[in-house]
Amino acid sequence: MNDDQNSPYDNTVANMSLAVPLEEQFKCCICLDIFTHPTSIPCGHNFCLECIEGFWDTKRKTECPLCKEKFRERPPLKINCGFNEIIKIYKRAQEGSANLATPPGSEADQVPCDVCCGDKSPSVKSCPTCLLSYCELHLTPHERDAALQKHQLMDTATFITTHLCGKHRKPLTKFCTSDQKPVCVKCTEREHKHHTIVPIEKERNRVKTSLRDKKTSIKQMIHARRRKMEQINNSVDLSKKITEREIQGSAKVCSLLITAIEKNQARLVEELEQKHQEAERRAAELLQELQQEIRELQARGIELVQLEQSQSPVHLLQSFPSQSPLPSTREWSEVAVYSDHCMGAVTRAFSELIAVCQDLSDKLSEDEVDRLNQYAVDVTLDPETASGWLVLSPDRKKVAVGSQKNNLVLDSPRRFNSCVCVSGKQSFATGRRYWVVQVGNKTDWDLGVARESINRKGAIAVRPDSGYWAICRRKGAGLNACAGPSVKLCLKETPQKVGVFLDYDEGLVSFYDAEAKTHIYTYSGCDFNEPLNPYFNPCVPDEGKNIAPLIICPVEESVH
Repeated sequence: MNDDQNSPYDNTVANMSLAVPLEEQFKCCICLDIFTHPTSIPCGHNFCLECIEGFWDTKRKTECPLCKEKFRERPPLKINCGFNEIIKIYKRAQEGSANLATPPGSEADQVPCDVCCGDKSPSVKSCPTCLLSYCELHLTPHERDAALQKHQLMDTATFITTHLCGKHRKPLTKFCTSDQKPVCVKCTEREHKHHTIVPIEKERNRVKTSLRDKKTSIKQMIHARRRKMEQINNSVDLSKKITEREIQGSAKVCSLLITAIEKNQARLVEELEQKHQEAERRAAELLQELQQEIRELQARGIELVQLEQSQSPVHLLQSFPSQSPLPSTREWSEVAVYSDHCMGAVTRAFSELIAVCQDLSDKLSEDEVDRLNQYAVDVTLDPETASGWLVLSPDRKKVAVGSQKNNLVLDSPRRFNSCVCVSGKQSFATGRRYWVVQVGNKTDWDLGVARESINRKGAIAVRPDSGYWAICRRKGAGLNACAGPSVKLCLKETPQKVGVFLDYDEGLVSFYDAEAKTHIYTYSGCDFNEPLNPYFNPCVPDEGKNIAPLIICPVEESVH
């Protein structure tokens, strides 16, 4: 048999309902409503499972709410399945009777006027502000009174579904903060008895205040974004101007280079032609001298032939002493005219061109360093990351290696425990940043940037694949880029102040001699992946050397 069809239980309950009012027998004495998940306790009385558990939760002793019988231990509760089935049948029977007794469109569907006394007239409009429904007579004040005219009246049927409790047909005048829903007074006495309840007006005012705050926040966010749009547009305009200026500047630089190359080429050609002309002149002189010697030798050869043919012994013997010596001539074995007279000329010209390019590079670096100052940031040291061997100044601007380790500092994942290093307090995940560090005459030091997640324990490998982008100095020698493998940097002079420039979005880390305003080294195409911190290592003293601190220059000083 289908559960939806009438069973013997349905008929029995229906017949009983005609004889005696069973509704009271099916009501829980705690919530005063039809049982929901009925359960029986040891004394025999029945309650809603949730109601009796909630009742016992508020009592020190476990007892029956009706007969007050006490239980030593809180009895385990289960749903009374048989009784629960009877309750379901009863509810279906009640719903069926209601449907038969009240056909659609009958007066029972109408909402009575909340103002009428005695026989209530059907309401024609409802006021969500007053939370009342009015018949035509009692609606008059809302039509005439200026203050009440501001109330937005609505259709009664809509009012029922939106402003009345669907279960108890009572105004939703309360708010359950536990379930976050409007409830009526009946709901607060039953289903929401143990919940936190506040007047709906109070919750409405709280929500309105929250809405006003959110509206204010939204306005501020919109205003901030409009300012940001303006900044971006200004940046685009400025970028266009700077680009045009850079194009002009690059054209000027290229023009200077082209002019230098052309001048160098012209000087080289002129020098080579002069050398060739000199070679031709010298060759002509040598040829002329050789020709003269040949003529003299030929003349002497003729004289000797004639003397040899002489028939007079006396003449032969008398003439031979004066004719036997050969004419005076040059030793020609060491004389040469070199065809490769251009040797070294091209190399010298190229060296001169390199010098011109270096001068231009130095000028460009100087301009570039001047522009970097607009990105200057005030960097400080983070004591939470400093090795126990390090001594930081109170203003967190100087760091040096102490004579003994400070064992009072607590170890943490962010603290360097072996290497004498420290990170900057500031963290950068976008944009451009520039700061200057005074290294002075220190013989050993490291400077650069490092990922927040770097390994700070034990020996560390300072190179990009370990999350470090730095340069260093060791044993008073020249500088090296810690590129893994190390790259030796050829500089005219060792810098006293080193500028560090980070362009996070472009994946760029550059180092400059802040005083000479020259470029030292650049890491490009870097994949940072996460925020970066400035990185410092003053290195340990070496036989009385390298005891000076690393000093972060103030922004004002680094700018000027």
